[in-house]
Amino acid sequence: MKFNIRPFFTGSLIALALLGLISCNDNIKDVQALNRTSFFPGGEGENIVLQYVDSGRVKAILVSPKMLDYSNVLNQFTEFPKGVHVTFFDINNNKTTIVSDYAISYSKTELIDLRGNVVITTYDGKKLESDQLFYDQKNDWLFTEGKYKASTDKENFTSGVGIDFDSKLTTVKAQNSYAESIKNEKQ
Repeated sequence: MKFNIRPFFTGSLIALALLGLISCNDNIKDVQALNRTSFFPGGEGENIVLQYVDSGRVKAILVSPKMLDYSNVLNQFTEFPKGVHVTFFDINNNKTTIVSDYAISYSKTELIDLRGNVVITTYDGKKLESDQLFYDQKNDWLFTEGKYKASTDKENFTSGVGIDFDSKLTTVKAQNSYAESIKNEKQ
């Protein structure tokens, strides 16, 4: 008696293929997760205080609860997921502050994106508030396409959507704005 292994082998292969097809899960999220590129920060810092010093003079101090450094990726950036508080000092040691709930700084483009309760307060009492503000470091230019409120004192302010200006506030271009004056009457 001669035993032919070919039909047995073919049948086993078909059975295994069917079993494989039946046991496969249709979980698209798992497949997508395999294709996702994940990256991790090259460095992390908590409760950081960074000082920018030039010619022996402190020009800026950045304070943040958390910093993530992604200098290990192609498009390098630094992220401040819990916000920033930055104090700038001019030549006369006057302070201007910038506060936001979140910030990200892109190294190659030299663009800083500030988000969530962004407030700039100058030493002379001027104030700008917005939900998002961009700072172009190359051109020393700030801008937003979102809503903003800018005030020169406690009684006068300008509101609108879309504004851009230089860091010294000498050139301001408002896209869609209106001005108001609020006077407190004492009784």
